Order: sequence, then C-alpha cells, then structure tokens
Amino acid sequence: MAASDETTTDPTPDAEGGPPYRSPHAHPDVAAEAAAGAAGVTRADPGPEAGAAGPGGPPPRAARADDDGRMPRWLPRAVVLVLALVACFQLGSWAFHQLIGLLVNILIAFFLALAIEPAVARMAAGGMRRGLATFVMFIGVFVVTAGFVALLGSLLAGQIVAMVEGFPGYLDSVIRSINSTFRTDLSRLEIQESVLRSDWLRKYVQNSASGVLDVSATVLGGLFKLLTIGLFSFYFAADGPRLRRALCSVLPPAKQSEVLRAWEIAVAKTGGYLYSRTLMALVSGVAHYILLAILGVPYAPALAVWVGLVSQFIPTIGTYLAGALPVLIAFTVNPWYALYVLGFVVVYQQFENYVLQPKLTSKTVDIHPAVAFGSVIAGTALLGAVGALIAIPAVATLQAFLGAYVRRYELTHGADTVTSRPRRRGRLPGLR
Repeated sequence: MAASDETTTDPTPDAEGGPPYRSPHAHPDVAAEAAAGAAGVTRADPGPEAGAAGPGGPPPRAARADDDGRMPRWLPRAVVLVLALVACFQLGSWAFHQLIGLLVNILIAFFLALAIEPAVARMAAGGMRRGLATFVMFIGVFVVTAGFVALLGSLLAGQIVAMVEGFPGYLDSVIRSINSTFRTDLSRLEIQESVLRSDWLRKYVQNSASGVLDVSATVLGGLFKLLTIGLFSFYFAADGPRLRRALCSVLPPAKQSEVLRAWEIAVAKTGGYLYSRTLMALVSGVAHYILLAILGVPYAPALAVWVGLVSQFIPTIGTYLAGALPVLIAFTVNPWYALYVLGFVVVYQQFENYVLQPKLTSKTVDIHPAVAFGSVIAGTALLGAVGALIAIPAVATLQAFLGAYVRRYELTHGADTVTSRPRRRGRLPGLR
C-alpha cells in the first residue's frame, strides 16, 4: 500500500515520442504537474503568498497592497477629512474672534430684556400692547440715565471750573510753604514760564492733537455699541413670547417644559436683582443726601445719586468708588466734614450688608456672599466690567435652576453638629 502512494515514472518514452509514462496512481500534485506539462504550460512556484493566504483561497487584500507597495485606499480620504476639519476650526475661530464684540452686546441686551420683562408683562396684562409697554420702559430708563449723567456732569463741571479758578491760589500757597521750609526764592511766574517753554509740554500738546481722531472714534464706537444693545434688548423684550415659541418649536415636548422653566427662573432672578438693587440705591441715596444737606456740602443731590447708583450697581469696589467722591468734596469745605462723611459711609455699609440687603434680596437673589464674590471675579476675568455686572444674576439663575432638580434629604441625627467629645484611643467612631 505504501508503494501505491509513491510516484512511479517510467523514463522511457512511448513509441510516438510523447512524454514519459506516469502511473495513474500518482499524487494529485504530480498528476496536475504532468497535465500542465502535457499542455505546454510551466507551473509557477506558489511562493510565500500561498502559505500566507492559506490553502484553498486567494491572499487577503491588505497583504496584496502591502506586498505591492501601493497606498491604501482610505488614506487619501482621511488626509482630506483632517485638512477639512482643521480648516473649519480655523475659520470658526477667526469668525468667533471677529464677532466676540457683537456676541457680548447681545448677551448684555438679553439680560436687560430679562430685567424689564416683569414690568413689560404686567403692563401687557393690563391691556397695553407689548411693543408700546417696552417703549415706555425704555423711555423711563433713558430719562433716569440722562438725569443721572446731567447731575453728575454739572457736578464735575462745577468742580473743574472751581479747581481751575483756584489753581493760582493753591500754587501760591504751595510755593510759600516751600520757600519758608527750604529757604528758597521761587516765584509763580518763573515756574509758569519754565513749564510753558518746556519740551515735554509741546510734545504732550502735539500728541493730544493727533489723538483727537482716536478719541472721536472711541466715542462713536461707544454710541454704536449702546445703539446695538438698545435695539437687541428692545426686540428681546417686545418679542419675548414669540422668541420662546420659536425656540420651543424645534424641541421635543419633554424639553420644552425645561426651557420654559429655565426662562421663567432667569426672568425672576434678573428682574428681582435689578429691582432690589434699585430700591437699595434709592434708600442709600436718600440717607446720604440727608447727611450732605445737614453738613452743607455742595452738590448734595448729585452726590447722593452718585453714591446710590455706583455703590449698588458696581460690585465689590462700588462702595469705595461711591464714597470717595463725597469725601473729597466735603474735604474742600471742612476736613472734619470729610471725616464725618467717611464714618457715615462705613456705618451705613454695615447696616446695608447685615440688615437691609438680606431682607430685600432673600426672595429674589439669595446667594451666599462668598459665591457672589467669586462669581464677580470670574465674570470680570471672562468679560471684564460686563461680566462683573451680569455675574450675580447669572449665578443666581443657575443656582435656582439646579435647586429645582437637585433632590435634598433630611439630615440624620447629629449630622449638622460637630462632635466635641474626645475620641477614645484605639476605638473606631461609633463603636463602644
């Protein structure tokens, strides 16, 4: 049986000169080779690919590509996709930096619209058209702002004129004190001539003349920014219901209620923040006006308005900025009056922080003072003065929205107290 599996080849050709005779019991590969030889085809060596592909099948596509040295078909598409993503990112970054000013203005307008939303909704519920109610609110805000600017402008203009008129007298008194102290012989006329003939004054005048165009451009840019904020806030307030419907129409029903709830919380917190601050500004202004009127400090109404608004609507440092101006004006009247005003500002600030503010803001913007301070710092770092103004109502809105969905539990016995008993050494807490 073993002999039948072996190849039996007769080297003697047949009578017609054909190929040598092979046994029909030869191995299949040998028989195939013999058939190929009879047809005149030389069988190629299978090479290493046959072993890689496995018996009975063609080699894999990747193996053929690698062996042939050709690029995979997916590589050009991947390169094009990566380049397209990088180009889109660069384009989006450039567009964002170009539109950052407009986005900040829209954010300010949105918070202003939320602040006047309760009053507009109340007037609209009384039968007034919503657009007319929004216009009335804007007229009121404009009148209050214009009045404040007029009062402050008259104060500053009067003080500047008084300082310019009294500058020669101030300079003479300073020169006399210097001559008497250091035994010098200075003269005001000589000092004025040396200052007028100095090179730095000429350079300063030239730079100021060349910077007039920059100042004009800055003023025009500020006016355009105010116009943009006013226009967007008017549209947000007048078309508030339509805007909410348009936003909710692209959301599923389960998300619409969440958006409406967040909108209501934002309106309540922002409006409450504005109204509580306005009321505290009114109380602060009246209190400081009474003190300044008693002391006889000039421009008492303008100073009272300044203290009320600046101390309430400029977070963190507003109190110090508000108190510095009346203290300075009172010092020009009498140094003791400046001390009285400074003491009153400090005492009233403590009364406001611990008595007045908790009662007025307990139901509107109830956030911890540390959280408010941190939010102001974060808002200033992100958006500057604008971020400092909108940080507190934004954080109050976020806190109220999260508080509506965060589940709270009752405290266990002793969880709200600190154990003051000394622990026994070698025992775990709770074991006896």
